[in-house]
Amino acid sequence: MMRIAPAVLVIAIAAGACAPSKLAYGKVRSALVDAGLSDANAACMAERMTDRLTLGQLQRLETLQSPKRDLSDYVLTVRRLGDAELLGVTTSAAALCATGFAPEKK
Repeated sequence: MMRIAPAVLVIAIAAGACAPSKLAYGKVRSALVDAGLSDANAACMAERMTDRLTLGQLQRLETLQSPKRDLSDYVLTVRRLGDAELLGVTTSAAALCATGFAPEKK
């Protein structure tokens, strides 16, 4: 029984380290790139958005696809979804990432 306890502890720690928002980051980043944003902006925004939006809201963003668009076009598209919280988080992430004020922007 003593050998099982350390294994369970390791699994619990690993599961806790993989928070849902961190697991969603890659998917959200890909969705933002598919929506036409640059890699740098998508990476920066995904970092901020995955911590602030629900999984349902993030899934709605996956439906937005375009060959190429700038941040203002993307925000206007998100506005059409009719979700005030989604729009607010997207707008603030876009503004912080575009200006370089976001700590995630590298």
